[in-house]
Amino acid sequence: MEFDFMQLASIFVVLIILMILSSAIKIVKEFERGVILRLGRLKGAKGPGIFFIIPMIDRMYKVDLRTKVLDVPVQEVMTRDNVPVRVNAVVYLRVMDASKSIIQVQNFIAATSQISQTTLRSIIGQAHLDELLSERDKLNRDLQKIIDEATDPWGIKVSAVEIKDVELPSTMKRAMAAQAEAERDRRAKIINAQGELQAAEKLTEAAKLMATEPMTIQLRLLQTISEVSTENASTIILPFPIEFLKLLELKKK
Repeated sequence: MEFDFMQLASIFVVLIILMILSSAIKIVKEFERGVILRLGRLKGAKGPGIFFIIPMIDRMYKVDLRTKVLDVPVQEVMTRDNVPVRVNAVVYLRVMDASKSIIQVQNFIAATSQISQTTLRSIIGQAHLDELLSERDKLNRDLQKIIDEATDPWGIKVSAVEIKDVELPSTMKRAMAAQAEAERDRRAKIINAQGELQAAEKLTEAAKLMATEPMTIQLRLLQTISEVSTENASTIILPFPIEFLKLLELKKK
């Protein structure tokens, strides 16, 4: 019985040693880093590859260094010109310093999400509706700069922020549609007036030219007759020389 007990004890000890050794071996992937705390103090970040830690003394936290996409939920905001809108966005972020992302903040994903929401409401609240619709790239740059500065102490790099959708009230959509239609009508009237002005200017130039060369009037008359005449026309149009009228007027005088 003593022999069996000794065998069981040795097997148990071997199993304990194997478990301790297995917990001491850590493997970190290429896109990960292992942040090690030794007795509660920061030891540093290791990886990628295989390395050893001291069991029961060291504690390791894995941090993913790949770019993460954070969806900012819809925010109801009042613009600077008092128009209610619903806006959402997407944030692209990446961990640049694994140690800071563990030590400086409890949950950097949740913290970045909250900062993104508050910054989105602040930026949209300072912008006019026309700016929100036409200058979205500028607002995206402002959002990225502010969020990146806020998350930099956590070792987080915000590479881009994009406003996805801007939802307007139905009454505002109808008002904007009416405004766009009125703008199109205004442009059409201006273009029509400019065409009339150019036509009048060309006619004035033509009249001045014809006044210096009376024969051009006859040529223009003949051209007009050829345009209105057809092959099967039964009516023949003959031009009446204007010079005859001038002779008649001279005889009357």
